[in-house]
Amino acid sequence: MITIVIAEDQRLLLGALASLLDLEEDLTVIGRASNGEEALQLVELHKPDVCIMDIEMPLKSGLEAAEQLQHSGCKVIILTTFARPGYFERALKAGVSGYLLKDSPSEELANSIRSVMQGARIYAPELMDESYQINNANPLTEREKEVLELVADGKNTKEIASQLFLTTGTVRNYISVILEKLGVSNRIEAITRFKEKGWFK
Repeated sequence: MITIVIAEDQRLLLGALASLLDLEEDLTVIGRASNGEEALQLVELHKPDVCIMDIEMPLKSGLEAAEQLQHSGCKVIILTTFARPGYFERALKAGVSGYLLKDSPSEELANSIRSVMQGARIYAPELMDESYQINNANPLTEREKEVLELVADGKNTKEIASQLFLTTGTVRNYISVILEKLGVSNRIEAITRFKEKGWFK
């Protein structure tokens, strides 16, 4: 039997979730919390297998509670309305086993709990797409891209300055900012990184 604590500050939803999960033969809800603080107390008291947690709750958010439960042996599944990449990144750092959106079907939640118990990590596909796009977003401004494209064309600082009506000092500044943003140490690496990401027009 998989034991579960649910933390959700909307009481109606808390009751509905608990009832739905209790209908499953192999799942049982042993604790209900209305904030992150209560969730931590219930996990400490009942030692459940899984804690399902909302993010935005009073006293302590689901993410804060998840961070505290990181080494507790209790698996955390975040169930939230918010598909915010910042929340998702933080949840990943806290080692959560699942991050699902509240509009997922209830059988998906039950199956996710079972998968998580077998060691899987389950994340809503919408979040994966958004997180991927953010991590692969081009960090350069239009002007910085222009400068790098001219560097890739083999132009030196002086030629770039004259073509873009800038001083050579300004071009050098642009190049050092480009290297920093791309996390590389020279122009060749910058061009290679930019090509690998498919950012050249």
